[in-house]
Amino acid sequence: MNEMYERLANAIILQAVKDYRKALKRLKKHPSKGTALHTKQEVEQFFRSDWYTSLTAVDPEMLILKLNVEVI
Repeated sequence: MNEMYERLANAIILQAVKDYRKALKRLKKHPSKGTALHTKQEVEQFFRSDWYTSLTAVDPEMLILKLNVEVI
C-alpha cells in the first residue's frame, strides 16, 4: 500500500514539473502570455506548499532554480 502512495506522490510532482516546464517555455517565446504566467505562479505556489513537502524531500527552491536554468 505504501508503494502505491509513493507512486501517486511521484506522479503528482512529475505532472507539476511538466506543467512548469511548459509554462516556462511559453513565457520564453511570449513573455506576456497570461495563462503561462498564471500556471508558473500556481506551480511555484504548489512547490512551496506544505502538501509538496509532505510528498517529497526534494528542496523546492532547488527544483525551481534547476527547471528555470534548464529552460533558459
